[in-house]
Amino acid sequence: MSSPNLTPAEHARNILERDRAHVWHPYSSFLAPSPTYPVASANGVRLTLTDGRTLIDGMSSWWSVLHGYNHPTLNQALLDQSQAMSHVMFGGLTHEPAVTLSQKLVQLSPEGLNKVFLSDSGSVSVEVAMKMALQYWHSQGRPEKNRFLALKNGYHGDTFGAMSVCDPVTGMHHLFAQNITQQYFAERPQSRFSAAFDPKDLDSIRHLLATKTDIAAVILEPVVQGAGGMWMYSPTYVREVRVLCDQYDVLLIADEIATGLGRTGKLFACEHANISPDIMCLGKTLTGGYMTLAATLCNDKVSDGICQGDAGVFMHGPTFMGNPLACAVANASIDLLLASDWQSNIARIDQQLKQGLEPCRELEHVVDVRVLGAIGVVELDYAPAMAEIQPALVDEGIWVRPFGKLVYIMPPYVATNQDLHALTGGIFRVVGAL
Repeated sequence: MSSPNLTPAEHARNILERDRAHVWHPYSSFLAPSPTYPVASANGVRLTLTDGRTLIDGMSSWWSVLHGYNHPTLNQALLDQSQAMSHVMFGGLTHEPAVTLSQKLVQLSPEGLNKVFLSDSGSVSVEVAMKMALQYWHSQGRPEKNRFLALKNGYHGDTFGAMSVCDPVTGMHHLFAQNITQQYFAERPQSRFSAAFDPKDLDSIRHLLATKTDIAAVILEPVVQGAGGMWMYSPTYVREVRVLCDQYDVLLIADEIATGLGRTGKLFACEHANISPDIMCLGKTLTGGYMTLAATLCNDKVSDGICQGDAGVFMHGPTFMGNPLACAVANASIDLLLASDWQSNIARIDQQLKQGLEPCRELEHVVDVRVLGAIGVVELDYAPAMAEIQPALVDEGIWVRPFGKLVYIMPPYVATNQDLHALTGGIFRVVGAL
């Protein structure tokens, strides 16, 4: 343990020494550790490091902290619920926070999605969606429909089922290729979000649907692909895939874990295409970044189809499913979002990101700049070493976590224009110095 006599810098070093000895961070190596920064507290859009420095957070803690840190409304919701019960099993029991949350999600989500299965992480929500699709077809007497069709450059999580539908090359899971179910992958649509749609984008997925009779469902991230490439593509593609799924009797799963609750300028990215999937996955943003919680929604076709089968029940049940603390803060977070003029706010962020990141387009090593809603991306022509770029970003007073060739930001919705200016200006200077 640290001594109270340590200076802030010494205290930070003490934490790092113990961290490097024992703590395995995501996608990290003990033999060649990446730069790590101890955080003492967080408030609004600012992280205060143990050594006293403050950073403007451009990542929303992996896209989840919508309303900023230490929000009094969310704090109070968590405190109030803790006085009643922190957890109770969801098998055979229920409680108001979970029921209210499920009802809200049904009311807000695309029409037809009226059943909600709660879980505790985005990856698990994808596992649940995949199991729903497989059990549905088994219940229909079609067990041979047991494979999935995903998009190249897609990303859906790190658990084994989710890994199988991530891009086999860019999805970070090629090491496990021999250990996961081999799925089908269609070419990524090339038509950009605001550009004219090229019907040729559908050739690959149409061919696979027409020739592979064992496909249970198509799974995609509507309009914005996340960690697989931060690619923003035409809503028309999503709309046409919905038509193809109906034509070839295949379910459609929309992974809205990164895009749900306003990030793209619509409450759900499916709304850009005006479609409703058969199954939809939510996570990350549900609790405003306070606690881990996820949800998988489906329509009557899926729920009735499963429950009419041999098992008669859906075969899944996480221990912390429907956690009351998480559900209570999720309800408060959604209410907070809906009570605000969130659409105008996302439009403001969109404008600021476009204005601030556009100068990066002229920099050496930059091959593309793209923005949609509260998502800004600078794509480089090479992947800089984390040990090179991360400290430079921190020196700018901003917390931005690049991934591969992508330097991107998904800031909290409460970021001011001045905060956004600092984020985009810092990225411009760091990328320019590479």
